[in-house]
Amino acid sequence: MAEFFKNIFDIIAGFFMQLFLAFSDIGLGDIIDIIVVAFVIYKAIGFFKETRAKILIKGLLLLGFAWLIAQWFNLITIKWLLVKFFDYAIIAVAIIFQPELRHALERVGHSSFGWLGSGHKTAEYDDLKKSIDDTCKACGSMQEQQIGALIVFERSTPLGDVIATGTELDAAISQELVGNIFFPKSPLHDGGLVIRGTRAVAAGCILPLTTNNQLSHELGTRHRAAVGMSESSDSVVVVVSEETGKISICINGTIERDFTPITLREKLYQELLEEKEEPKAVSIFKVLKNKLFSKKNKTEESLKEGGDGK
Repeated sequence: MAEFFKNIFDIIAGFFMQLFLAFSDIGLGDIIDIIVVAFVIYKAIGFFKETRAKILIKGLLLLGFAWLIAQWFNLITIKWLLVKFFDYAIIAVAIIFQPELRHALERVGHSSFGWLGSGHKTAEYDDLKKSIDDTCKACGSMQEQQIGALIVFERSTPLGDVIATGTELDAAISQELVGNIFFPKSPLHDGGLVIRGTRAVAAGCILPLTTNNQLSHELGTRHRAAVGMSESSDSVVVVVSEETGKISICINGTIERDFTPITLREKLYQELLEEKEEPKAVSIFKVLKNKLFSKKNKTEESLKEGGDGK
C-alpha cells in the first residue's frame, strides 16, 4: 500500500514539476499570443452561439469524438472514412458556414472605433431620431388598420443588391411617405422598403427568404423574408402583419414579436442610435471646455466690475 501511494505521489509531483517548467519558459510574447487566441476563440463561440451554425459545430464535435473512439479501439475502416472527411472539412466548413463567415467578416471590417473620432453631428443624430419616430408612427397606424409592411434599416452591411431589385426613391422619411408606400393596391406595397440613415432609398425590393425550418407556421412570406434579410446582413427589419396587425423585429436571424409603436421606437433607438451617439471622450472634452470658458467669463466680469469701481 505504501508503494502504491508513493507512486501516486511521484506522478503528481512529476506533473507539477513539468507544469512549473512549462510556465517558467513562458515569455511576454507567449502571454500575448495566448490572450489573443483566447479572445478570438471567445468571440467566435459567442458569434456562432447566436446562429444556426452551433448545430453544425455540434455535429463536427461528435465526428471528432467518433474519431477518438476509432483511434482508441483501432477501428481501421471508420478511421479511414473520418480522415478522408476531415481532409476536405475546411472546404466543407467554408461552404456550409458561408453566410455566418460573411457576416463575421463584415462585422470585423465595419468595427466601430468611435472613441478615436470626433463623433457625428447633433443635427444628423436628431434627423435620424425623427426618421425613426415617423416610421414608428406609420407602423402604429398600419397596425390599427392591419396593413402589411416590411421595412429594412440598413446598417454597416451595404444592401445595394437588394436595392437594385426595387424602385429607387431617395426621399426623406416621413409618416405619410411610409404609409403611402404600403397602402393596399399601391404599386410598391408588396416589397420591402430600404431605409439608409434618414432616406428611403428604395421600395418594392425583393428580400431573400430564410431557409430556417424551425420558424412558426403562423409566419408567412413577409416574415420569412424579414428573417432571411437579417440573416444575410446586420440590418434591422420591421414587419407589420397584414393578418394580425402585430409588429415584429428581425435581427441576426432571430424574430421578436408583439411590439407596440412605443416599444418599437425604444428598440430602434437602441439598435440604430447607440452607434450614432458622440463618444464619451468628446462629451467630457465639451464639459471641460464649457467650464473653462465659464471661469474665463467670470474672471473677466470680476475684473470689469473692479475697474468700474475705480
